[in-house]
Amino acid sequence: MTQHIAFFGDSQKAFSFPTRELIEELERKTGHGVGALFRRFRTSEYSLSDVLQVIRLGLVGGGTSPAEADQLVSIYGVGRPLAEIFAVADGVITALFFGSASENPHDGTGQSA
Repeated sequence: MTQHIAFFGDSQKAFSFPTRELIEELERKTGHGVGALFRRFRTSEYSLSDVLQVIRLGLVGGGTSPAEADQLVSIYGVGRPLAEIFAVADGVITALFFGSASENPHDGTGQSA
């Protein structure tokens, strides 16, 4: 699974997009295909809504109930510095594309860790 663990709100949280349906919901909510959304993050052309939807739906995919995920985003996503919440969302979408660091058996040098 492409799971990302990050501190959000009041504790470490798991974020993931384990199903096709959840990825399609992300695309529907943001109005962008997942590839375009990833590109928007890389080129700093994302919207606040993009960032919040990646976090909210990533929390749901990581096991947080939809109601709790919505509440966490409302409390800790809105009104915080954008760079702070972007860092969380960027980690989540990067894990969706490349997996998490713990899933990668290579240390970046091409050799197994």
